[in-house]
Amino acid sequence: MVSASTVLLSVVILGVFSAAFAGFIAAANAKFKVFEDPRIDGVRELLPGADCGACGEAGCRAFAAAVVSGTQQPAGCTVMTEDDRHEVAAFVGVEAGQANKRVARLLCAGGRDVAPYKGRYHGVQSCGAAAAVTGGGKACSWGCLGFADCAVACTFDAITMSAAGLPVVDVDKCTACDDCVEACPLGLFVLMPVSSHLVVQCKNLLNGDAATAVCSVACNACARCVADAAPGLISMVSGLAVIDYERIERENPKAIERCPTGAIVWIEGQQFPQLFDSVGSEAA
Repeated sequence: MVSASTVLLSVVILGVFSAAFAGFIAAANAKFKVFEDPRIDGVRELLPGADCGACGEAGCRAFAAAVVSGTQQPAGCTVMTEDDRHEVAAFVGVEAGQANKRVARLLCAGGRDVAPYKGRYHGVQSCGAAAAVTGGGKACSWGCLGFADCAVACTFDAITMSAAGLPVVDVDKCTACDDCVEACPLGLFVLMPVSSHLVVQCKNLLNGDAATAVCSVACNACARCVADAAPGLISMVSGLAVIDYERIERENPKAIERCPTGAIVWIEGQQFPQLFDSVGSEAA
């Protein structure tokens, strides 16, 4: 039988060790505690909470910390309205900055009205599934399959499908969150500054008649855009016109004027400007 004195001694020893351990933890916490600016939580509350990553940070809280530390400006959040950006700026005591808005652009204009099919796909209605199983049945193996994986993935409902089965991006809703880029199995979406107006809406690597046989608005490698654009702005790579977006300031609508198919376009707003009739008729 254990005596009362033994029990009491055990309790005292445990109490002493517990107190010492608690003191050690408290001292370690005081020594190694990392200060966190309380304004971070305040900024986080003012942000939209989308955690989309369009700002380049790992979520809204990381962006709030970057704004408070000065490595980001409030304008870096493309989801916020201008009024919201100024509210965040006033809260932190910094300039709102200038938003460098980026949007998603589709590098394909080959809807079902201009790009024929060589077969019919009857499986799961998904671009990913169609691309994996049969290629989707489109004669142009580079073209949009039209099953709207991008629209389904878009967090901000910025993508709708046109009557021709092509995604249309609403630039006012688009935040460059990257959802559509990741969802497209053919890599047809890219993010680019909204200030970039020239876009080659084609990724077909066939040349000449072979290209237009599978899509009437395909780039046929005629190189007229290369000749008409500022030197070095556009080049031909594997039979496809490629724009050097490091030279945005050298863009000019003249580059699209002689394109015989309308593969290269000048975009002022929405994803698909109605340029094809005029471009085709003016081609020389």
